[in-house]
Amino acid sequence: MRKLGRTSAQRKAMLRGMTTLLLEKGKIETTYTRAQEVSAKADEMITLGKKGDLSAYRAALAYITKEDVAKNLFSVIAPTYANQNGGYTRVLKTGPRRGDAAEMAIVTLVKVEAPVVETKKPAKKTAAKKAVKAAPVEEAAPAEAPAEEAPATEAAE
Repeated sequence: MRKLGRTSAQRKAMLRGMTTLLLEKGKIETTYTRAQEVSAKADEMITLGKKGDLSAYRAALAYITKEDVAKNLFSVIAPTYANQNGGYTRVLKTGPRRGDAAEMAIVTLVKVEAPVVETKKPAKKTAAKKAVKAAPVEEAAPAEAPAEEAPATEAAE
């Protein structure tokens, strides 16, 4: 754990607040070193949310500063990452800050896409296609063609 130039109580309070804000808003901008620490804590909280039991909820509530964010974590955020093992947050560097040239970064929650499920074609459809191919389609076409040509020859005579 990085000290971040603060006493342990100040550092814990800052990380709790930033983690709560990240889970509430979905994205925060801060310095790169703070972003790395917040990302690790947010991943821990989402892992607790994936457990979903009462002890995990109480542990998350002890760290997160807002109760509605903790409820949202367990009911909305954590279920979206049910099939993912880690990597719930992303830290993107944005460049130096103008005032003191501190390296800035954006921490975001990773969006998870629904898994693509490949389905096999049912046997009934393939049997139906075979039946369509076997049906005599050619008989209907020649019957119409001579009927159209007959009036044209009669008019010419």
